Amino acid sequence: MRFSQEEKKGRFITMIVIFCCIFLGFSLILVKAQLINGDEYIKSSSASSSSSQVKAIRGQILDRNGVVLVGNRQGNDVIFNASEFPSTKNQEERNKIILSLINLFETNGIEWINNLPIEIDSHGSYQFIEDRESDIKNLKSRDMLHLNKYATANDCMAEIVKKYKLEKLSKQDALKVGSVCYGMKANSFNTANPYTFAQDVSDEVVSVIKENSAEYKGVDVQISTYREYTDGSIAPHIIGVTGVINAEEYAELKDKGYAMDDVLGKSGIEKIFEDNLKGTNGIKTVSTSGEGVQTTSVEGLKNGDNIVLTIDSKLQKVAQDSLAQKCRSVGTANSGGGAVVVMNCRTGEVLAMASYPTYDLSTYYDDYNDLAKNEESPLFNRATLSTYAPGSTAKVSTAIACLEEGIINPGTTKYCGHDYLYRGHRFVCQINHENRTLTVKTALQDSCNSFFYYYGGEKLGIEKMNMYREMLGLGQPTGIEIRENTGVLDSPSFRTSIGQTWMPGFSLQSAIGQAGNLFTPLQLCNYVATVANGGTRYEAHLIKSITDYNNTTTVLDKKPKVVVETGFSQKNVDTVKAGMRLVVTNGSCKSNFGKLDIPVACKTGTSQVEKVIRGYRSVYTNGFNISFAPYDNPEICVAVAIEGATSGGSCAPVACDIYNYYYHNLVDNDKNDSEKQNNDKDIESSLLR
Repeated sequence: MRFSQEEKKGRFITMIVIFCCIFLGFSLILVKAQLINGDEYIKSSSASSSSSQVKAIRGQILDRNGVVLVGNRQGNDVIFNASEFPSTKNQEERNKIILSLINLFETNGIEWINNLPIEIDSHGSYQFIEDRESDIKNLKSRDMLHLNKYATANDCMAEIVKKYKLEKLSKQDALKVGSVCYGMKANSFNTANPYTFAQDVSDEVVSVIKENSAEYKGVDVQISTYREYTDGSIAPHIIGVTGVINAEEYAELKDKGYAMDDVLGKSGIEKIFEDNLKGTNGIKTVSTSGEGVQTTSVEGLKNGDNIVLTIDSKLQKVAQDSLAQKCRSVGTANSGGGAVVVMNCRTGEVLAMASYPTYDLSTYYDDYNDLAKNEESPLFNRATLSTYAPGSTAKVSTAIACLEEGIINPGTTKYCGHDYLYRGHRFVCQINHENRTLTVKTALQDSCNSFFYYYGGEKLGIEKMNMYREMLGLGQPTGIEIRENTGVLDSPSFRTSIGQTWMPGFSLQSAIGQAGNLFTPLQLCNYVATVANGGTRYEAHLIKSITDYNNTTTVLDKKPKVVVETGFSQKNVDTVKAGMRLVVTNGSCKSNFGKLDIPVACKTGTSQVEKVIRGYRSVYTNGFNISFAPYDNPEICVAVAIEGATSGGSCAPVACDIYNYYYHNLVDNDKNDSEKQNNDKDIESSLLR
């Protein structure tokens, strides 16, 4: 088909017109953009925004009076920002920056984060670090190196060298750089998730990094908070420590927003109340408008809650110092330490709890190797975890049970001839009584075994005895927030559970606090508190309240919780308490508690322990003292356990120091001495009636 000359000319003109229209349209758009709306487009193009994570500040831990025991301080973290740090496509450049940074830190003697569970042995070979099983498993996992479980440390390092192009580096440098690359991978390093290379870095090193920003491309510094202790020696077994999250913890907690470099509670209150203390991280958005105006907003940030403890930090210090002094004075090969617990017997609040030997929270990680190897176990909380045969302190429970069951009354007597025969077996009362015929009060005063052998072991029996001991909290959980041992309440069923046979004589031994009974110092304190207040057993607790970080809102206000109302007869409880008072006015603790102007009632106990040391069998004693004050209106109670102590009376000085501090007055031995002796005689006479 052919077009005429005029048709071709018409088509050409039409195309020219269309082209001109299109050109004119684009010209109008360009004029509008550059001349009419130019300023708006410039502003729009220059506007920007960036987002980053803001970590919540960990909550504080305070004593009952608001004294900060654990707070926070600011420090420098060195981090990698993925938006500027070389990508994996430039791995060699990455390695160069990392190695330079490592050299800078090592020159200045500063540690950097190394979570790779591999080291170089004395022969120059790679080996796994001991006790890092969970980290080694994570290293070989599908998400990391994807190696089989039989892979050696050399296999792992070969894969790391290949993966991160470390062939040109020495073995030592390859291990160092590889550990950082591994950490970045494990922490899912990306633009939304910076990698923390080092924590709590000195200002001097930070200055070097900032001054050489061109060399340290993508390396930045952010301000973080760190735990700070007013006095790291105060209540370390209660407070506990924090530490960097490990691989196993991260796998469990990553869905809760934890990162591989996060810090969390590892023990004590720090661990138990991790959810409250940690808080919630937020997102900070920095926006810059076209005019250059910068705005910052933070969303979702909630700092951690503050934990207020029931302990009094000054009383805690007194308890710790007195306990340490007494334990050191025992000074035998078998003395490993001890514990003391102070409780408000009207609420169950723990006012002080000390364990010896102890440690300092502020130097915990520096001292850890020595602490972990110490045979006396300073990291172990003897107050809640150590269990002891309670000795004669258990006679208080036996006395209450016999009175409540009508086996005896306040006037019931028993003659003690030192030897006690039962089914052809000889049991012994080692006390040389001035008065060999005793009531329950004087049996408690003199700690007579024969009285309790007969009325407790023979007449009452183990089932009834244990029923009352359970009500009093012996061998039962106290409800304390931190980890505790429930101990052992010896019984036929318990013996069966461990493959032993219950023998008739065990009931007699149990009545005086021997046999297989094992209780914690905390249980002994809760037990004497229940007796002191008339028969109400409260849940033991260390938390007084929880508030938000600014102390403006109360999250939890802990109220006393009654666990058991025993329903004991007031007359029976008063009878037992009178016997405990006689221990002070006319018994083994007169020389100690008698110095105080506050009337104290107590019961002592001693138990024998066998220990094999270097192949040799050794027998030694533990001493116990449970007490309360004031006698006529009990407010606080104290339980002391000293390993290697020769008697329960020798533990009394620790309790004396505590009562002296608590009531702010120690009676002058030389002042009103004769008046005091007359008062003691009057009290003693009334108690014996």
